Amino acid sequence: MEKGQVIQLTIEDISNEGKGIGRHEGMIVFVGGATYGDTVKAEITKVKKHFAIAKSLEILDSKYRLPKEEQCPYIDECGGCPLGMLTYEAQLELKSKQVKDKLSRIGGLDDPKITGIVTSPKTVEYRNKAVFQVSTGGIITRKGGIVVPAEEAKVGFYSSKTHKVVDCQYCQIQSPAANAASRALKQFMIEDNITSYDPKWDKGLLRNMVVKTSEHTGDVMVILVATSKGIPNVAKLVEMLDDAIYEAGYSFTSLAVNVNKEKSLSGPIYGKETVIVAGRDTISDELMGLEFEISPMAFYQVNPLQTENLYGKAIEYAGLQGGETLLDLYCGVGTIGLIAAKNMKDGGKVFGIESIKGAVLDANRNATINGIVNARYVCGKAEDELPFMMGRKKLMKYDEVNELVERVCDKDLEITSADIAILDPPRAGCDEELLDAVVAAEVNRIVYVSCDPGTLARDIGYLREKGYEYEEGTCYDMFPGSGHVESVVLLTKVHN
Repeated sequence: MEKGQVIQLTIEDISNEGKGIGRHEGMIVFVGGATYGDTVKAEITKVKKHFAIAKSLEILDSKYRLPKEEQCPYIDECGGCPLGMLTYEAQLELKSKQVKDKLSRIGGLDDPKITGIVTSPKTVEYRNKAVFQVSTGGIITRKGGIVVPAEEAKVGFYSSKTHKVVDCQYCQIQSPAANAASRALKQFMIEDNITSYDPKWDKGLLRNMVVKTSEHTGDVMVILVATSKGIPNVAKLVEMLDDAIYEAGYSFTSLAVNVNKEKSLSGPIYGKETVIVAGRDTISDELMGLEFEISPMAFYQVNPLQTENLYGKAIEYAGLQGGETLLDLYCGVGTIGLIAAKNMKDGGKVFGIESIKGAVLDANRNATINGIVNARYVCGKAEDELPFMMGRKKLMKYDEVNELVERVCDKDLEITSADIAILDPPRAGCDEELLDAVVAAEVNRIVYVSCDPGTLARDIGYLREKGYEYEEGTCYDMFPGSGHVESVVLLTKVHN
């Protein structure tokens, strides 16, 4: 193949960036503007040693595309739902195929057992967390470095692989409360000349708006990510958000401001400082019969109805019989661990470890709220804390006079042995040190909850080398429309 060549091919897969993947003359070709099931005429734009990149010129046939009138009106601009033009059945087929392919190719598994993919109970308005981007366009005057908005404010999502904000008045996968809050923020920015952050000039105020919604209680928390905790006319914004969210059928219970001064739009959303401007410091939700309080920075699964299905399978894979010690690693606000603790009998214990302090406070508070006394939560990196709790590693800390002294483990947190580990890491998967700590704990069962089949497969491969055998997995469509898929798998220790 060569640049400028026009070829015909069928799209058999989708990349993480939303490009169609096909093969021509034995070489992989990534095709922009094509999706799963398309047969396209495409022009080669770049040729590498092992793959080529092309752009779609014409769709000759389409096996799975929805009629245009059934697609989201923002589908061609917004990068949030790269599979949104496909039938739901095709989305499920593609996602389960990707999980099985990566377990085989990366994890080294021969025909891995996947029991199927569980459909999402809702495919629209299913998210309880929305992360909006904001933009005012804008220019900087030379006089005083003042930010002057040059166009109407936009609140929405990035166009694919850009930092261009698509102004989205209604996102069909977000909650009605989140959409109402986005419209209120846009109106506030217009009326009060509120600027967005511009990394080119290192000027401007707002970076993001995050909206957390509880369908069980109706609570809504809004988090503004800004370069300063001082929001002009914030009382007016609180009133506008309160009115808009109330009209959507929810209760506006909290406004927080997170301060992020990073000179880039590509890094983490949140900075280190968060202040509550109005209302409570948490919102409440209910999951599998338990009540949970969620703080601004804490992780919580975004599709609550599907989460109950996912966590139910995780508890099934844990195989609780009674008296086990269970490790809940990357525990967040304690959801899986507390559900497990509720189902334990005869002296079973849960030890959770999480690096985000606010989430650990939430987890311990959630244990108290639900009357669960057999669960303890610790703040720190699991690869450090777990060996320390098992007496296999020393940790140091600074005392009151800033001298390094050896940290002593709380007696309630000492672990002599563990039976089960539940891993629920972020998209990047588990650190090898953490996996080594789990292996050293000699747990009999590992339940791995993953939102990325590639890193899941990588970590399964590593654990297999350390003496664990893959048993089976189940896929869950946690994010309809997106290219992401959630999986839960079971690994068991091989006893020689």
